[in-house]
Amino acid sequence: MSDLVLAIDQGTTSSRAIAFDRDYRAVASAQEEFSQHFPASGWVEHDPEDLWRTTLSTARRAVERAGGAQRFAAIGITNQRETTLIWDRETGTPLHNAIVWQDRRTAELCARLKADGVEPMVAARTGLLVDPYFSATKLAWLLDTVEGARAAAEAGRLAFGTVDSFLLWRLTGGRVHATDATNASRTMLFDIHRQRWDEELLRLFRVPASVLPEVLDSSAEFGTTEADILGAPLPILGMAGDQQAATIGQACFRPGMLKSTYGTGCFAVLNTGADAVASRNKLLTTVAYRLDGAVTYALEGSIFIAGAAVQWLRDGLGILERADQSGTLAAEADETQTVVLVPAFTGLGAPYWDAEARGAIYGLTRATGPRELARAALEAVCLQTLDLVEAMHRDWGGQGAATVLRVDGGMVASDWTMQRLADLLDAPVDRPAVLETTALGAAWLAGRHAGIWPDHEGFASSWRLDRRFEPAMAPAERAARIAAWRDAVRRTLTST
Repeated sequence: MSDLVLAIDQGTTSSRAIAFDRDYRAVASAQEEFSQHFPASGWVEHDPEDLWRTTLSTARRAVERAGGAQRFAAIGITNQRETTLIWDRETGTPLHNAIVWQDRRTAELCARLKADGVEPMVAARTGLLVDPYFSATKLAWLLDTVEGARAAAEAGRLAFGTVDSFLLWRLTGGRVHATDATNASRTMLFDIHRQRWDEELLRLFRVPASVLPEVLDSSAEFGTTEADILGAPLPILGMAGDQQAATIGQACFRPGMLKSTYGTGCFAVLNTGADAVASRNKLLTTVAYRLDGAVTYALEGSIFIAGAAVQWLRDGLGILERADQSGTLAAEADETQTVVLVPAFTGLGAPYWDAEARGAIYGLTRATGPRELARAALEAVCLQTLDLVEAMHRDWGGQGAATVLRVDGGMVASDWTMQRLADLLDAPVDRPAVLETTALGAAWLAGRHAGIWPDHEGFASSWRLDRRFEPAMAPAERAARIAAWRDAVRRTLTST
């Protein structure tokens, strides 16, 4: 009986595959890390073959552990967004390493575009700001820099895609070149109102339309895997960028519901329903999901460094042996010290969008040690979240924005961090019983289309709380910590 759904979750530092049963329980999984490449300061790349190899091996292991391909009704894919690839349509061979969403090599191009006054037009059509974060300038760089790429693209021999499109191409043996509306909405080439690639933006970035994938709903028939990949042909029926998939996995289907995911970066998403709210506070307007042709929009705030700050404590400074020690260390910090870390290692994201800012630490004394640095790193994640939530409330106004934050991602396992988040937000923080919300969202999209799982209302009723963290910090302490953070950010920004 085909009663399982396979979620492929291709992330920034690892690939995972999880098999979910009809009760949304993970019954088998596999995970594999891959190398990060930093060819120059501010540049971040992945080897596309690493993305494919780890996706293939983890999917095969999860399927085998779950009892074989015959048990699976469908596959859902979720992926690191904005990361950009081009490959040869005939051979399927990538022409260059994937340029990762964190990469800042096109900052100068973005600055020129802003100076030329194109950002209002870009924002009106795509909901995005002109920033190296998004795919369009990465794609333009590849076409202009890789020898022969532009000529091949104009001759129709190249395909462009975010990671979802590349995996779909490989899984279907090169038969399908497609993406979904959520991933398309992160390219800076897609009109989120007309739900189509925008001709003027293609001219602006000199992108031939022939390289673009077809854009489908997030729950749709994306094709069927080659039989030898997983042991039998399996339909791919769901696809969404990782933050949209997490929004779905957290059952944030009602306008005003809010989730925040803490992985390498932090991404807060507020469901705004059928209304594409134009942000006045440098947030992004994006597609939350598209089902049966109907678009649900969201406001999103993106923080580039969250869990990566803890990785820096471990790998860069060597003050942690394991990332999960950070909360314990922070709890032992000297409360009389005010040490503030602004983790602008690759610039600052929302609501500042300063690509040139770099990390800084304020308030160091001779008494400062690993405990205080650990607390500063974790508080920086919480305080950046506060910046996003306050901006969302200003944009969303009195339209019923949630006062409860649903959280997921690796960092939420830390009780200390989640309590500090509730304290600094002065709002409840809900940690779900199922923490694999990104993979679960992709699985639900596929299971919904396969007919083995219910619609969004039925799925939402299955959401379960693990623990609610209530704010407990004294108002004066909270105000002082926020003031110290705002002062530190002000001193770090280059574009004040």
